Amino acid sequence: MADGSIVALLDGTLVDPAEPLLRPDDLGVLRGEGVFETTLVVDGHPRDLDEHLVRMAGSARLTGLALPGPDRWGTAVAAVVGAWAGGSQMVLRLIASRGPERGEPVCYVLGAELPASSLRQRRSGIRVLLLERGFTVDVGASAPWLLAGAKTLSYGINMAALRHARANGADDVIFIGADGAVLEAPTSSVVVARGRTLITPPDEAILAGITVRRLFRAAAAAGWTVRTERLGAADLHAADGVWLASSARLLAPVVSIDGRPRTDGGLTGDLAELLQMPARS
Repeated sequence: MADGSIVALLDGTLVDPAEPLLRPDDLGVLRGEGVFETTLVVDGHPRDLDEHLVRMAGSARLTGLALPGPDRWGTAVAAVVGAWAGGSQMVLRLIASRGPERGEPVCYVLGAELPASSLRQRRSGIRVLLLERGFTVDVGASAPWLLAGAKTLSYGINMAALRHARANGADDVIFIGADGAVLEAPTSSVVVARGRTLITPPDEAILAGITVRRLFRAAAAAGWTVRTERLGAADLHAADGVWLASSARLLAPVVSIDGRPRTDGGLTGDLAELLQMPARS
């Protein structure tokens, strides 16, 4: 396609990404109603696709959205991957907008080149700021309507946080709960290392990280200790290493927190090997 991206409907039909796909009254456009998933395709193979489909179905249940089954999505994914003629790595997005009132959801798959910034941050690291998220970790149970554990199209706060970071000399942020607990980054999960122990915050008021799950499985098999634990800002500063893990960027070492430089303890290479990160990164 002209802009380097590829779009497929769930029946496998490829459509021009420059052509309109959503109606002006689609509730995904008007209110951010809908869910999505993002993963990485490496040499024609989507990573952890089944887990992303399961998580997307969970987000849909939380938002009351009826989605087509995994096979339908698989047809569209195969069409996009088969038509891709770009680099060896592609960002794959599965998107379901709620559609117009009394209408059906609009579902499609989008493939695009992995941003150069993602490759750079894998290699050189990422500078983060700590920002308060405005709720505590028990919000998932006490206020489920806030959809804290769902991956929805309502990303306004996340994008505003990233703009704030860039305006203040950083690349990304880590959200901190009103009770001081480490939550997540706008598009990533948080992982810290204490020696040969990897820790991530519990899945309370945050999105369950598929890349973290994959990393922890591989690390445990390789003899590391892995666990979930409530963390605070002091734990981030004291850790031997801190990383942001996501399905497209995969793993980026945090090289500064609120302007304070930090190292990765020489562990990023080990974790990248456990994650089977692409060699051309």
